[in-house]
Amino acid sequence: MRRYRYLLAFTITLSTLVSFQLTGWLSFATVVYAFGILPLLELILPPESTNLSKPEEEVFARDKIFDFFILLAAFSQFFLFVYFLKNVSQLRPDDVTFWGRSLSFGVHTGVMGINVGHELGHRTEKWMQRIAMGLLNTSLYAHFYIEHNFGHHKNVGTPHDPSTARYNESVYIFWIRAVFTGIRSAYRIQLDILKRRKLPFYSRHNLFLMLSAIQIALISIVYGIFGWIGVLGFLTSAVTGFLLLETVNYIEHYGLARKKVSERRYEDVNVTHSWNSNHIIGRSVLFELSRHSDHHENPHRKYQILKHFDQSPQMPTGYPGMMLLTLIPPLWFSIMNKKIKILNGNFQGRAAVQA
Repeated sequence: MRRYRYLLAFTITLSTLVSFQLTGWLSFATVVYAFGILPLLELILPPESTNLSKPEEEVFARDKIFDFFILLAAFSQFFLFVYFLKNVSQLRPDDVTFWGRSLSFGVHTGVMGINVGHELGHRTEKWMQRIAMGLLNTSLYAHFYIEHNFGHHKNVGTPHDPSTARYNESVYIFWIRAVFTGIRSAYRIQLDILKRRKLPFYSRHNLFLMLSAIQIALISIVYGIFGWIGVLGFLTSAVTGFLLLETVNYIEHYGLARKKVSERRYEDVNVTHSWNSNHIIGRSVLFELSRHSDHHENPHRKYQILKHFDQSPQMPTGYPGMMLLTLIPPLWFSIMNKKIKILNGNFQGRAAVQA
């Protein structure tokens, strides 16, 4: 049964399809499911910290059914993207149904678009990386592929990382900082790559430029086929999707820092530099994204074999509930700052990244 619990992710797809058939406030079905029902279940169900045995891990690592699940999730995003645009373009923006369906698909984009794009972006196969970029285009956040893989994983837990939330920084301030500095970081990373390889700026080798052009073309195509209402729905779902991503980034690294060991170098990334969650619902729906500590120490490890480590900082609940908690900064600070002070006591010489 361990293999098939990842099918729980497709309840997000099912709820989104349901939301496309409902009207009024009922069209917010996916939002209610993701941030109402799932957090409640995670409060009830205990976390599961058990790791696979070594023989099980070897079997799971080779089992193609896990690739099937993740590729099926990618297909669901591409399919629903077209279906959503056709559906929402027939509505009026002054109708609450327009916003309900747009936000519901935005949640789907965050889970099956960006999250799955993140997983595939770490694969070594070029064709999987291209699917990842295609998924990120549906949220107009394709620069994430560059910044995340070549910036975030290098700079996590340092002041140089746009995706590391600083101590006492609210999620709302973090959104603004992370979005704009993330784009700038991706641009600078690409310039550095071109410079090192002695390649021209205006060429097919400039991935940042190519992805930006694709996104502009995609907006133009949506306008040409589905009109300005389709574009408004697209932009609404895209912004929802990438704000969910940045909220996840916020909870994954809030206040955690790597120790500076020399003038130019920080300690190597390890499992203490990310907040971890073993809550089984979030783990299943998000393809183990919440076992984030292991992911940062082993970024190419496939989702199905990510591990729990006792020394990793643990979230008090799963991702859906933690994301809700960020929306009330005083409550977030009162809970998480206490945990950081305890961690800093356990890891002497470590200071939180300050806001």
